[in-house]
Amino acid sequence: MTKTEVLNADLKELSQFAKALSHPARLAILKYLAETKTCISGDISDFLPLSRTTVYQHLKELKALGLIHGEIDGLKVNYCLCCSSIEGYLQKFDSFFESIKAAEINCDTKTHR
Repeated sequence: MTKTEVLNADLKELSQFAKALSHPARLAILKYLAETKTCISGDISDFLPLSRTTVYQHLKELKALGLIHGEIDGLKVNYCLCCSSIEGYLQKFDSFFESIKAAEINCDTKTHR
């Protein structure tokens, strides 16, 4: 098996998704957008204990991955969760971990030295 086969596009995509979720600020932004159950118009940093610059950088990361949408409306930007994109990533993660769970390997350190 070649490195290209091992590091296929699906794994790279899952890795980017995991990287986006690896920062607590991005998780807080996603959680906030989910809890509001609507698109947010204006400055999300007004609602989170983060600076505008920090929020902007994290929104940029989330938008680049397709986890949120941001549409310009005059001087404001409306941010919404992209539920279809999030669902797609979750399905890929479920599929990935199903194959791992199916391995049913017991790594008892007493028997494997």
